[in-house]
Amino acid sequence: MNLTKETKLTLIYIIIAFLFSVGMRMIWIYQFSGYEQFMFNGQFMINTNDGYYFAEGARDILSGTSTNPSAEDFYDKFHQLNDRSPVSFALSQLTALFAYILPFSFESIILYMPVFLSSLIVVPIVLIAKNLKNLEVGLIAALLSSIAWSYYNRTMVGYYDTDMLNIVIPTFLLWSIIWAVNTNENKYLLITALDILVYRWWYPQSYALEFAFFGLILFYTLVWDRKNLYNYKLLTIMMFAMLNIDGFIRLPIVLFVFYIFKQEKFDKYIYYILWISILAFFITGGLNPIWNKLQPYVFGNVVDKTDEGLGLHFYAVMQTVREAGRIPFEIFANRISGHTITFLLSLIGYLWLVYKHRIMLLALPMLGLGFLAYVGGLRFTIYAVPILALGIAFLITESLKYITNKKSVKKLSTIILTIVILIPNISHIISYKVPTVFKKDEVKVLDEFKNIVNKEDYVISWWDYSYAIRYYSDAKTLTDGGKHSGKVNFPVSYILTNPQEEAAKMARLDVEYTEKAFEFRKNNIEAIKNKEIKVFSNIEQMTKDYGFDNTNDFLLSLHTDIKLPKKTRDIYFYIPYRMLDIYSTVKVFSNIDLMSGDEFERPFFYLSRQFNSKNNFVNLGNNVLLDLNSNTIQIGTKKQPIKRFSVTGYTKNGKLDVQERLLNFTSTLSVIYMKSYNTFLVLDEQTYNSLYIQMMVLEKYDDELFEKVLLTPLVKVYRLKI
Repeated sequence: MNLTKETKLTLIYIIIAFLFSVGMRMIWIYQFSGYEQFMFNGQFMINTNDGYYFAEGARDILSGTSTNPSAEDFYDKFHQLNDRSPVSFALSQLTALFAYILPFSFESIILYMPVFLSSLIVVPIVLIAKNLKNLEVGLIAALLSSIAWSYYNRTMVGYYDTDMLNIVIPTFLLWSIIWAVNTNENKYLLITALDILVYRWWYPQSYALEFAFFGLILFYTLVWDRKNLYNYKLLTIMMFAMLNIDGFIRLPIVLFVFYIFKQEKFDKYIYYILWISILAFFITGGLNPIWNKLQPYVFGNVVDKTDEGLGLHFYAVMQTVREAGRIPFEIFANRISGHTITFLLSLIGYLWLVYKHRIMLLALPMLGLGFLAYVGGLRFTIYAVPILALGIAFLITESLKYITNKKSVKKLSTIILTIVILIPNISHIISYKVPTVFKKDEVKVLDEFKNIVNKEDYVISWWDYSYAIRYYSDAKTLTDGGKHSGKVNFPVSYILTNPQEEAAKMARLDVEYTEKAFEFRKNNIEAIKNKEIKVFSNIEQMTKDYGFDNTNDFLLSLHTDIKLPKKTRDIYFYIPYRMLDIYSTVKVFSNIDLMSGDEFERPFFYLSRQFNSKNNFVNLGNNVLLDLNSNTIQIGTKKQPIKRFSVTGYTKNGKLDVQERLLNFTSTLSVIYMKSYNTFLVLDEQTYNSLYIQMMVLEKYDDELFEKVLLTPLVKVYRLKI
């Protein structure tokens, strides 16, 4: 096969940029080589919580490969019911395929998939530049895009999540649209439609970006190219590909439409077909899926209110998700381009690029979604990376044309300027030493726990840890990274931050009601879908079943000897030391009046690992001073006696020793010094008596309610007896 010089150069630039991207991502491996706490089963563990969700699905698929299930029972064949394993998700399916055909361990595959798949971003970028007749722009942009802050952060080695292709696929879509509009070749109609199908399969939330591309093409057509019948064909096949129905239905529709469009005799019907596609779009959901996905990020509320039943108010989880919060401009700019100056120059470059090549207006949906990060949270910055990388690359190559005519000077200047814009991003990669989700010693607990727990049992912990718990122990959880609304979080927060008796009762109630609700939904799918039957949150259903019309009264009844549901399975508590850092966040979800939505006064909880001691005075930081001479604590200007002072530490044989002194029973604040962790805690009575503090920090548990299962310095596991 004879390749043109341009094609050869295109391939060379793609290979160079791809190898550069892969190489940069291997720095993390080099930095932590030999660090055993980040390794398990002979390989590094992944460093994103959500990754364990998809890994669980891939593992379950592999474990059931011999069953050859049909489409309708695909989900149930591979795992137990109601365990939320994502066997139907694209990433899990692709991972299972790789694990099945490649001669590498499962751990190695999920570790390195982000490295190689995310590096494919360089391909469409170079191909877009080829359309612009400027391959140097493609190489520079590909190099920068592949390692820009936000793109690297979400696609580094071990960041096993859908982000590894979330930008690659829409950038391919942008490339196919650009080439379609520029060439009017039929093959790009099919490529564009198939790209949308793949994008939706990979990332169901792609709906908004797909529609934005459609809108821009429609605008471009009506303003500059309204007589071009090809553009209406492109819009039509895109709309059919975007229908909010199953991909297996959309695929034959797309192929049929493509077959029609290849025949000129159907050209006179194109406008009718376009209107049919638009009508089908709105019939199958229209803009609702887009609004539902974007609303929490743009208009996040502090409190979620249920519209039915008792009208309970729950704390909105988006208020605690860092990705959903506003970010400073400097961080916004750095995450997109690596430096504020580079970002500003990239904007200028993009405007110049659009002026020279009007077709690049079609990149606005990705740029706009990236800019949503300024108000909607840092997760969106990743979308603007390839577009502004093309902008700065274009600015570099075009501006040099006005500075010098010497090729050697141009090449040297291009190399130098490229290195300059890459350096801040490379520096970020070197300093971005992200730890694995769990340490080896934590995973060893789950690995041992796997042999104790049954697949139908529940493990209660905060949702941050649920995916990893399910992956390593193969048990069920009440919440996880995809199931953590306020109404779901409330019971778990209540369990972890309330006294053991109330916590134990709520644990049994929430688990049994969760299973009961699952069976109810399964048996009444159509009635629920048609809104013939209302489904309430667990906590509201408990309130009704126990004869209360006020949930606050029901919660008070947990202090009494209420009758609990029949036990159908065991319940375990996974209580990690690392939860100390987010205890206040965990508490906020149950620190609310469910009837009115008013927040209660927040319990006092202060943690310090940075402190200094002199003459029996311990400065805990933030104007918190501990006086061991008078057994008092000063917070700001307020000084008060300490109720109790506890010191915990591990003996040589690994047992926790707790020394506690009651100093002033009238006081409200206690101090715990966790000697083995070099950590001080200052807390009020409510926090001190919470299940978490008692059972994790002090290893004090009611043996009528709980029994210890596995106790280590990093993790405590207990079983509920009732």
